Amino acid sequence: MNRRLSAGTKLVVASHNPGKVWEIRKLIAPYGLEAVSAGDLKLPEPEETETTFDGNARLKALASARGANLPALADDSGLEVACLDGAPGVYSARWAGPKKDFGLAMKTVADEVTARGGWTGAGPRANFISVLSVAWTDGATQEYTGRIHGVLVWPPRGANGFGYDPMFLPDGETLTFGEMDPQRKNAISHRAQAFALFEGACLDGALRRDGCAYRTGGVVASAGPSSFEGLDAAARSISTREEFVRFVQALREDLKADAQAWKNTSLDAYLDGLGGYVTDAAIPDEPVWRTIARALLAASRYE
Repeated sequence: MNRRLSAGTKLVVASHNPGKVWEIRKLIAPYGLEAVSAGDLKLPEPEETETTFDGNARLKALASARGANLPALADDSGLEVACLDGAPGVYSARWAGPKKDFGLAMKTVADEVTARGGWTGAGPRANFISVLSVAWTDGATQEYTGRIHGVLVWPPRGANGFGYDPMFLPDGETLTFGEMDPQRKNAISHRAQAFALFEGACLDGALRRDGCAYRTGGVVASAGPSSFEGLDAAARSISTREEFVRFVQALREDLKADAQAWKNTSLDAYLDGLGGYVTDAAIPDEPVWRTIARALLAASRYE
């Protein structure tokens, strides 16, 4: 029999991937679960030694549940390309290399598809798969699987999402996951489908209110993660110039869509905020700041 989680339960999101943590937090927030990531708890990342998505999801969930002595929810997901015999599959993250450079990973996929002659017709068939595993402190686990099918596009399109999202076009859609509004993506994604099964088995649907808030004891609480947190997750995942350009585009779109959430909307205020953040934040000195400084300077006169 499936065990259930109730509002107020503290749950570990067993991931160090900021984008993935943000998506899962968005999904569980309407139920009043208190989510903390494995990264926030400084739990070590277990080596993913299994050869299946189920096995790796279970491995990660158990490691966090035991490390934090709390229930844990882990996701193992990946891109499966038909003409590549299902690759990169369970090795999707490894194709991004030790620096988690998904710009490189997407190019590798595109090059492999080219080598197989796969760029024909509507595009190479592919699917995303997600397996969610919930683990309990006594070692019990439950797994739930979701898939979404589509085709690959090249070059990548869009500044939203993370990982392989900018090169994946779901069936029946005109926008890639990288172009899609996060709310739309979260409604149809592989992770959302796996979550729907997890939701039915483990969560109290009576607590959910229109996907935006939950109600317990007559108190209505916010659903949690904001667009700022999504942008922050994207910023922490940037590893290439192309990803940085897409991030700047997403930041500009956020200003257009949600200006009231910005405290610094004029150039003067924005630059003051930028200087204050760089002064106060614990940012390591590294050469990349030279590149950012040169870009900011050039932007003042670039046409």
